[in-house]
Amino acid sequence: MADLKVAFIGLGAMGQGMATVLLRAGFSVHGFDVSEVAMGCFQQAGGTTSCCPAEAARDAKMVIVMVFDSNQVDSVLFGPEGAVSALSHGAVIILCATLSPAYLKRVESQLSGDEKGILLVDAPVSGGVTGAANGTLTIMASGSNEALVKATPVLSAMSRKLFTIDGGVGAGSKVKMVNQVLAGVQIAAAAEAMVLGACAGINTQVLYDIISNAAGNSCVFVSRGSQMISGDMTPHAALNIFVKDLGIVLGEAKGIPFPLPLTAIAHQQFLLGSASGYGHQADAAVVKIWEKCAGISVVASSEGGAYASLEEPAKQLLAVARRVDRIGFLGLGAMGFGMATTLIRKKFAVCGFDVFTPVLLRFGDAGGKIAKTPREAAEGSEVLIVMVANEKQAADALFGDSGAVSGLSRGSVVILCSTVSPGFVQHLDKCLQDEDRGLHLVDAPVSGGVSKAADGTLTIMAAGLEEALRHTIMVLSAMSEKLYIIEGGVGAGSSVKMVNQLLAGVHIAVAAEAMAFGASLGLDTKNLYDVISHAAGSSWMFVNRVPHMLEADYTPHSAMNIFVKDLGIVLSEAKMLNVPLYLAAASHQQFLLGAAAGWGREDDSAVVKIFERLAQVTVAAPKASITAGEAGNPSCASKYTATEYPVLSKRDKLKSLEPEWPGDLVNNFCKTDGGDLVKSLVVLDDDPTGTQTVHGVTVLTEWGIATIKEEFEKGSTCFFILTNTRALSGEKASLLIKDICSNVKAAAALVCRMYTIVLRGDSTLRGHFPQEPDAATSVIGKTDAWIICPSFPQGGRYTINDIHYVEDEDMLLPAGQTEFARDATFGYKSSNLKEWVEEKTGGQMKLENVVSVSIETIRKGGPQAVCNQLCGLSKGSVCIVNAASDRDIEVFASGMIQAEIAGKRFLCRTAATFVAACIGLKPKAIVTPKDMWLKQHMPRISGGLIVVGSYVPKTTKQVEVLKDQCGHFIHFLEVEVRAVATGLVNTRKEVISQIAHIANAYIAAGKDTLIVTSRELMTGNDSDENLGINSNVSSALVEIVKQIQTRPRYLLAKGGITSSDLATKALGVRKAEVVGQALVGVPLWKLGPGCRHEGLPYIVFPGNVGRLDSLANIVQAWALPSSRSTKELLLAAANGAYALGAFNVYNLEGIAAVVAAAEAEASPAILQVHPGALKHGQQLLVSCCVTAAKHAMVPITVHFDHGSNEQDILKALDMGFDSIMVDGSHLPFYENILFTKRITAIAHGKQMTVEAELGRLAGTEDGLTVEEYEEKLTDVTQAGEFLKETKVDALAVCIGNVHGKYPPSGPRLRLDLLKKLHDVAITHNAVLVLHGASGLPKGLLKDCIKHGVCKFNVNTEIRSAFMGALQTPQKELLDVINNAKDSMKAVVAEKLHMFGSAGKASW
Repeated sequence: MADLKVAFIGLGAMGQGMATVLLRAGFSVHGFDVSEVAMGCFQQAGGTTSCCPAEAARDAKMVIVMVFDSNQVDSVLFGPEGAVSALSHGAVIILCATLSPAYLKRVESQLSGDEKGILLVDAPVSGGVTGAANGTLTIMASGSNEALVKATPVLSAMSRKLFTIDGGVGAGSKVKMVNQVLAGVQIAAAAEAMVLGACAGINTQVLYDIISNAAGNSCVFVSRGSQMISGDMTPHAALNIFVKDLGIVLGEAKGIPFPLPLTAIAHQQFLLGSASGYGHQADAAVVKIWEKCAGISVVASSEGGAYASLEEPAKQLLAVARRVDRIGFLGLGAMGFGMATTLIRKKFAVCGFDVFTPVLLRFGDAGGKIAKTPREAAEGSEVLIVMVANEKQAADALFGDSGAVSGLSRGSVVILCSTVSPGFVQHLDKCLQDEDRGLHLVDAPVSGGVSKAADGTLTIMAAGLEEALRHTIMVLSAMSEKLYIIEGGVGAGSSVKMVNQLLAGVHIAVAAEAMAFGASLGLDTKNLYDVISHAAGSSWMFVNRVPHMLEADYTPHSAMNIFVKDLGIVLSEAKMLNVPLYLAAASHQQFLLGAAAGWGREDDSAVVKIFERLAQVTVAAPKASITAGEAGNPSCASKYTATEYPVLSKRDKLKSLEPEWPGDLVNNFCKTDGGDLVKSLVVLDDDPTGTQTVHGVTVLTEWGIATIKEEFEKGSTCFFILTNTRALSGEKASLLIKDICSNVKAAAALVCRMYTIVLRGDSTLRGHFPQEPDAATSVIGKTDAWIICPSFPQGGRYTINDIHYVEDEDMLLPAGQTEFARDATFGYKSSNLKEWVEEKTGGQMKLENVVSVSIETIRKGGPQAVCNQLCGLSKGSVCIVNAASDRDIEVFASGMIQAEIAGKRFLCRTAATFVAACIGLKPKAIVTPKDMWLKQHMPRISGGLIVVGSYVPKTTKQVEVLKDQCGHFIHFLEVEVRAVATGLVNTRKEVISQIAHIANAYIAAGKDTLIVTSRELMTGNDSDENLGINSNVSSALVEIVKQIQTRPRYLLAKGGITSSDLATKALGVRKAEVVGQALVGVPLWKLGPGCRHEGLPYIVFPGNVGRLDSLANIVQAWALPSSRSTKELLLAAANGAYALGAFNVYNLEGIAAVVAAAEAEASPAILQVHPGALKHGQQLLVSCCVTAAKHAMVPITVHFDHGSNEQDILKALDMGFDSIMVDGSHLPFYENILFTKRITAIAHGKQMTVEAELGRLAGTEDGLTVEEYEEKLTDVTQAGEFLKETKVDALAVCIGNVHGKYPPSGPRLRLDLLKKLHDVAITHNAVLVLHGASGLPKGLLKDCIKHGVCKFNVNTEIRSAFMGALQTPQKELLDVINNAKDSMKAVVAEKLHMFGSAGKASW
């Protein structure tokens, strides 16, 4: 290479190393720099120095320019004695500085105008001073092919990775800009993180060493972090470089335009550093801003001694360790079980506790001792390990009922291995100290996953008092491969993890920002990823998460909501420490924005979609994508690639299918032709919502052999067992299914009953598959086939051509492209069910081996064709059922029944419709409150209770509609999720107690009450932790409902886990009857005996079912009837061809009798007060009537009867009556008109209904007597005039009716007159009333109703019943009262039936 002269202009920190590398490679290098010192160093290295750029470039084939900015480039190339003037024809200029693409294009244009044919290569570099000196840079080169070919030998000599970037001059600098975005933000984030760690009291050298080997690591953290903790700010890369470079980036982004929030914040930090005088120091000096702000130094202290390695303190402690003989272990989940059994293998005696019984049994089989409570596990233990999901569980396990702390011996040590906040750990430590028994805490978060837990190769970061660490070091060492002892006391271990999460979160957010920016610049994102992965902008998170972005695969390996939670903890801790964290806060906002957009349960890399939507770009690589495994982290990526399918028009797709099968079906799954029961369908339901298509079926929430045997013996064709496995981990779900199937098998054997198991699962494919079918098969034996039928047409779920669709308005979305497929626990990619089986089984069941029954087979061949296909399957097959209607599923079920009759056995994994089809159950009308409450007397004043725990977006929207439509009568109580899911135990208890107390008061007052969890969705670090958080929230709702003492009118539970836990844990339900549906797809249960509220209507509302207004519609249907006016009740009676009963009352017993009868008969009624009764009872009597009407379960109004004194009427207008009767019948006709008109105007002004009387009834009522000779029938002509003038709402007429008893000859009513009066009343929008109904026979009453009577007054018979009851001797006063009440109630009930109003209440 000695004959190839290379000019090198710019011998600064980077240029010096690069030029020296070329010398070592054999190139003849002539250098120039404005610094004499730099020139001297280069000369000592063997280089030739020049006096100016032109001299260096003379006869050179290659000119490399490594200067600061574009002004310097212009000067050394085109200025006086510039290099271009001395270059020979065909020479190549290589610009290695970070420059804007626009400037590079201008330089290229300027050179092209020169006749020398000088070529330009844009070749920015990355790798720092060390990479420059070692020849291990990453270079991003772009230009013409000719230029790149010529430049390659030189560029290769200086680099470990040389990337050629398509796109011509400027493309390389675009890549470099993206790299600088990442590097700049990561340097600034490192400064934030190191200062936060220092403020948290962590030794920064230890922090640096741990983070350098953790997920928060990055290239610049390793290089700049070491400068920060050493305090050496020698400018290998000056801070002002990032002031310049990020300025270029932001200028370019502005021109696109493209938002760069994190870049802008980092740029401001570098600007502040420059303005503070640090511009010529190392870029790591940006940490000085934070040091000054926080009043602390991050320079690592040498106090406390130095160790050869991070593991050295642990080794020293082991040398003086105490022997531990007995260990208590709380939390035997996936991680805890492995940790506990590791200790058993290493000869420790371990006593374990977990809330899940099957896990305890496994633990016993592994050699552990089983405890029934946390306290029992702690008794006699020297060390207690806590490995539970979150802070709430930890607090409960230690300090709750039968908590472990109460069983610990003096001097015991608690090891907390859960991931929690430092503040919580310190709070827990104080609680232990307050016990005053010498108890200690070791803060020891772990890392490594389930496999390392089982192998005893975890990484553990332990902190605490030396005495406590010495006590526990043997235990910690037994479980770990790497054991770090963190100085700083309890909380320091969790603080290290907190700092790591800060860096990891910022790195993910800036990776999204940078990749989307690169896409906006027109770069190939796949190539961009490859380059950055080998450049200074790389980080652990960049390498791990960007492949997800390139694949657009957001299957949640770690959900976005985890960083919503974790950065929230970071910011809360920083707030307490008074440390501002601009980048962490901005990143937190990005994750929050993603969660608000509905992506919270997707992978955290989905944060890139924010930028994709804003800038209308796509980061996903257009061709074959790579995986995180190919990027060097195979454990974090799913390599399954699913086929994508188009969104379809529902109407067009369903219309294109074959006509449905028209023939008869065999739809009685369980009986022989003779009607004998031979088989039962046993449905194991993974949440309570699976009962949404059945009625008259039993649901069991416990599954003892005796209970199941009883169902078999009852002859049940079908019964459900609520497993709620969707709320469990896969391991626990499998154990539970095995347990239940074993009991079903044993119970069936006792009664010689055949059965088929149906695993009812989610119609959107969420749940434990194939774990549950595998578990069932291991007990009941291998079946001929697994039947997979997730179709649920009622809920808009269809399987067509093996592709499963979810209805969205008028479109069919492939299931793999819906929100359900991105579930944090049960996510998947495949819409094609054959592919889905392969995906979920990890490739153990290949799609080509999965068979399917097509819609064509079902609709053309019918049940026989289905039977033939099923009978031809190989044993152990998996069979997909295509279905686009209920009829399709019925046809398939009929064919399957025939196959079973022929001897085949199947295990079914299906949605809800399949169950009803198998047992031939036809749809039932929607169940209303009237259907439930006609059969039992419900508490009149209690409110309904609605509890919402579901977090799916549809539920959140349904709650918003509920608030909008029902806010006027529902009281809303919100449960703060963070407080009950991860908050301190005392805070959790206070929140639960307060909500329960308020809700109880509302319900007791008859107010419908909504208890809803705050819509902030929290997620954990993995699926088990996600389930743990869900469990904590659900358990809080359980505690709230437990503490509500008043029986609600009904209870609606929204969400699968919520409805299951409330039924079994809050209400103690062991058995319930599925009555039907409260709405299509929404089951309604009647709770069985032995629970808290036997007979309570329990509405199980799935989280993902219904329209946006469905929740509001149910709540409105089940609400107490709104107050209705007497006129509305009268008009309803007129339209319904029945009459209202208006019953005169005088005391509390009479009021109670009328209301009780009306409720029992589901009838509206009127409580009527006569002037004589009012004179006796005054306001107190009226208030009793009004209160009774308000709290009645049926519409009741209160009426003032026969008001003939104007003063009494005016007084009554303000006493609470709903309506009044203005009785001027004793007055001359025109005086009656004036009197009635005057009062009516006032009453109508108060929105009161007015009744008047025309004609004169003979008889006696309450001491008022009208002699027979005074009787006057109502005149038809006068009636018309009267109604026209007075505008009254109802007219009481005289057609021969009397007050009191009719003569022995019976009533003689003028029905012909009544008909004419009715015609007149209709003309004037009034209705007719008939007083004196006591004693009228049923046939005559019907005739009166036929001719327009809408209200009958009843008095005499009620009074007679009361007086008669008093004649019966009773021992106690209450017996007298109750007897009188029951006698009056019987009369009222009889009249309601005679009037035709029974069953006509609004429910």
